Amino acid sequence: MSATAAQSPIKPRVRTRRRRDPSSHMVLVALIVLAAVMLLPFVIVVFNALKTPQEYGANGALAPPEGFYLQGLKDFWERVDFGRKLLNSIIISGSVAVLAVILSVLNAYALGIGRIKGRLWILVLLLMANTLPQEALVYPLYYLSKQLGIYDTRLSVIIVFAVIQSAFGTYLLSSVLGAFPRPLLEAARMDGASKWQVLWRIIVPVTRPTLSVLLVFFFIWTWNEFLIPLVFLISNDNQTVSVALGVLHGQRLMDATMSSASALLGILPTLIFFLIFQRTLTRGLTAGSIK
Repeated sequence: MSATAAQSPIKPRVRTRRRRDPSSHMVLVALIVLAAVMLLPFVIVVFNALKTPQEYGANGALAPPEGFYLQGLKDFWERVDFGRKLLNSIIISGSVAVLAVILSVLNAYALGIGRIKGRLWILVLLLMANTLPQEALVYPLYYLSKQLGIYDTRLSVIIVFAVIQSAFGTYLLSSVLGAFPRPLLEAARMDGASKWQVLWRIIVPVTRPTLSVLLVFFFIWTWNEFLIPLVFLISNDNQTVSVALGVLHGQRLMDATMSSASALLGILPTLIFFLIFQRTLTRGLTAGSIK
């Protein structure tokens, strides 16, 4: 038996490839087409930003550039002092994202874990606050900032957007913390942990993926805001990128290549920010579905 077993050759395992369903190929093709359609406007903007005005007039907007004409980008950067506008947007958006996440965590901890009285009504008010148009908030906030002496400062916009964004963050995190495992909290309290220790050492680390997603969303949402920064930031030194683009197009005549250059410079920072934190978004969105 042993000799026979020793002489018998061992058959190698043959891996069989699974045949993909034709519907999966159709879905893949549809996604590729959809991605191409979504990227087409960005490609056209890049093409036109790298053209000369004469080339744009001769070949049109859809033709690829014959070379790399960077003078339009340089002229727009110097005309609006884009470096200062970029710094203002980074400071405002970053500060709002951090402050809004902190406020959301503190509010949601009181509503979701503390179970304060009137919790349901507070959540309803926060949900209604998210539906209010900014046009209805501009004048009261403008009058309040004038009274406090912070009008035409970056601090005024940071405070306004931190409160607005935290309303959505509180509503979202309250539902997450409402389903937080109670035995874990009780075990921490039995070990002598205070409320602050439970919050910062247990709840925040567990909900870190959700907080990271909120941080990214708050940054991008604040970066793209236009109306409130337009009303509150009237001096040239305090304006953000979105306000600078809107004011420049409204007051001065620019050629098509410089307009494309302004659009390209306006969208590149958010695109780079999104690509850097893409893994953070993916992990945060899938963390709740994986046990």
